[in-house]
Amino acid sequence: MKIETIGVMSPGDMGQAIAQQLKQKGYKVCTALDQRSARSKTLAREAGLTDVGSLAALTEQCDLILSIMNPAAALEFSGEVANAMRAGKRRPLFADCNAIAPSTQNAVSANISAAGGRCIDAGIIGAPPRGTAKTRLYVSGPDAHELEQIATPQIIVKVLSDRIGDASAIKMCYAAMNKGMVALGLEVLVAARRYGVDAALEAQLGETHRDIHERIIGGLPTMPPKAYRWVPEMLEIARTFETAGMTPRMFHGAADIYEFVAATALGKETPENRDKSRGGKDVIRLLADELPDRR
Repeated sequence: MKIETIGVMSPGDMGQAIAQQLKQKGYKVCTALDQRSARSKTLAREAGLTDVGSLAALTEQCDLILSIMNPAAALEFSGEVANAMRAGKRRPLFADCNAIAPSTQNAVSANISAAGGRCIDAGIIGAPPRGTAKTRLYVSGPDAHELEQIATPQIIVKVLSDRIGDASAIKMCYAAMNKGMVALGLEVLVAARRYGVDAALEAQLGETHRDIHERIIGGLPTMPPKAYRWVPEMLEIARTFETAGMTPRMFHGAADIYEFVAATALGKETPENRDKSRGGKDVIRLLADELPDRR
């Protein structure tokens, strides 16, 4: 199958960056902005995407639809695409690129398959591909090789297997290590700040865990505007581990941490309008100040 027109839903931070890469490669990239937020419309316009209006029109005009959105919306969106397929004449290839558990991915695939479509399991690892940043797109499923067509120097497509769920599994395990470490580090550093021992802890970490401490501090400035999306991602990780026979409770706790961050003033910013002069220690200080004193 030759891919010429690609639909991206939705053009948020990651979706916009991937769409721009695909446009540079020569693809026609579309989106459907009916009932979308003003921010999504602005990002789509900045990326030069073609707005076809409705999801029905997107399904009819595209060869491939990339679902890149809040993981909490992934399953419902696949059902909407399936309905559009049934109502229309075309069955575009559908790739779910969201941070969801393998079991959720199987439910997405079932929705698409029931409508006569083909589904690819895809997991995005890495920052949005802007500047020199590179994004890895792990893919699996019987039709996974089709996405090799959309690879660019900054979108590295890695085919894992012909099984739906494998790409989601590696995404979940990687995100558990990466974002789970951030959640733990954030809780530790905020607690130390609340007890007034943050300087002493920083000195101790500098002697024994400097790399970990610096990595967490370095990643905190960009985290708060994304925290609301990381809440359902942590719940999907919990589901992933529970299905594997392990406890889900560690990541229920991580979800609580990101839910707290999302509710703060920092969490209500967007990646575009956040204060880029704010450092990781500033984030710790501001979040610590948001908490009630229960001592």
